[in-house]
Amino acid sequence: MLTNSYHILRIYSIKIILILCSLCWQSYAQNTVGVITNTAEAYNGYTLFTNHTTTYLINNCGEVINQWECEYIDGKSVYLLEDGSILRCGFVENSNFSLPGIGGVIQKIDWDGTVLWEYTYSSEDYSQHHDVYPLPNGNVLILAVTKKTDSEAFQAGRDPLLLEENSLYNEQIIEVAPVGFDSGEIVWEWSAWDHLIQDFDSSKDNFGVVSEHPELLDINYLGVSIRASNWLHVNSIQYNETLDQIILSSRQLNEVYIIDHSTTTLEAAGHTGGLYGKGGDFLYRWGNPIAYGHGEEEDQQLFGQHTPHWIPEGLVDEGKILIYNNGNGRPELFSSVDIIEPFVDEFNNYIYEEGQAYGPEVAEWQYTDTPLTDLFSRIMSSAQRLPNGNTLICDSDSGYFFEIDADENKVWEYINPQKTSGSILSQGDVPESNLTFRATKYSPDYGAFEGKDLTPGLPIELNPNLENCSILNIEEEILDEVKLYPNPVKTSLYVETKDKLDEITIYDYTGKLIFKGYEKVLDFSGYSSGMYTISVKINGHILHQKVIKI
Repeated sequence: MLTNSYHILRIYSIKIILILCSLCWQSYAQNTVGVITNTAEAYNGYTLFTNHTTTYLINNCGEVINQWECEYIDGKSVYLLEDGSILRCGFVENSNFSLPGIGGVIQKIDWDGTVLWEYTYSSEDYSQHHDVYPLPNGNVLILAVTKKTDSEAFQAGRDPLLLEENSLYNEQIIEVAPVGFDSGEIVWEWSAWDHLIQDFDSSKDNFGVVSEHPELLDINYLGVSIRASNWLHVNSIQYNETLDQIILSSRQLNEVYIIDHSTTTLEAAGHTGGLYGKGGDFLYRWGNPIAYGHGEEEDQQLFGQHTPHWIPEGLVDEGKILIYNNGNGRPELFSSVDIIEPFVDEFNNYIYEEGQAYGPEVAEWQYTDTPLTDLFSRIMSSAQRLPNGNTLICDSDSGYFFEIDADENKVWEYINPQKTSGSILSQGDVPESNLTFRATKYSPDYGAFEGKDLTPGLPIELNPNLENCSILNIEEEILDEVKLYPNPVKTSLYVETKDKLDEITIYDYTGKLIFKGYEKVLDFSGYSSGMYTISVKINGHILHQKVIKI
């Protein structure tokens, strides 16, 4: 009789779940912020992004796993480190630079919000902006803008007719070893200014034939800078530990560059073997061959791109370069996500054929939306290949993150509910002013989460609607270990596990812990109607499931 009752309950709960799933798909269309779509095909990770003075880590249901409240408005990039801390850029006012994306201060903040290190790189002559990168040795690569006077620019061969302002911005990378709480030692430097060429003024030392030196930067190629100080506008730096190389992205020139990091600072300045010594020069460049005297307008492939990086080892297309191609300047304004594989020889040197542009001619893979213009971000943005083969895409100027599978189906969608002003949108509001620089998803087995409390809290948005997210996507073998029924529940919730139950906890809608124990029959009769989170720990896995009390 007990077995029959069990089967009746199982059939009943399955029917209820099917009804709920039907309701879930209807409610996706009703959500305007937070989670729009969450399917079992989405990668079950934690997504990190930063906005205003807060950095968030959310699960696939949009619930906050952790958040960091910071003193500074975001300076764009943020990284979650393996020790559970974040490396975050903050905005420091600097009236000496008219450059979007100014940061100026870098903080390392532990999981609980304590600032462990704070380093300011901001003055009349320079400022960190847009990006940093945490190196495996604990040092930090910092992207910075430096100011050259118009006289210095002309001395470097800039055509005076191509500069309408009294300065020209240079791009610099420094490597800083943290010292104490608020200091650091600069242990390596690279500057674009050391790798210039020009064919305007033969009296200058860097005079040469631009098309014969693709390893150098033509100081008189403007791209889209329109004779302004903000000439290069490098918007990201990323690092490849295996190659010991750095990739940079110049938004204004529509190009990406790869440079060597294994050099000394002296070598990085080009002082090795003559005027065109390879130390610090470009090893590879791609996206706009017009910038170095090759190709025509139709050969341009990148348009205001962001966040080019090597796909990590072990993932689909490992070692190739993934780029969010914003699409500024395309005849039809649309963004794409592109993958390229630079040509290399047997010694892993980048191949350049004299008189030709660096290959490949076009991206080997490109994702676009349908219709094309449905995906377009004028600024910022990112893309990330995930361990299950999916790709996470951040359409920044819409604050829209979405994940596509190998067949390019959207399997997860999320709209950032926080405006850049810091105010929080409510479910039902029309999203606006919620620009988000990047979104990065981390695997549940990432070292940062070891020993951390990952209990889901409330979503970011006001008046949240989680009915479209009754369960996080979990591997089937983990799901099979635990069964909760019936759902919705009226009086008693039954917990069935294949192995010994380690612990079970219940959290109410506000994230408050209301029960912790080992019982397999949970009494819900005294609980108010609404949504509850049940966390079941078994065999080292923690399964979070939503249960509705009616």
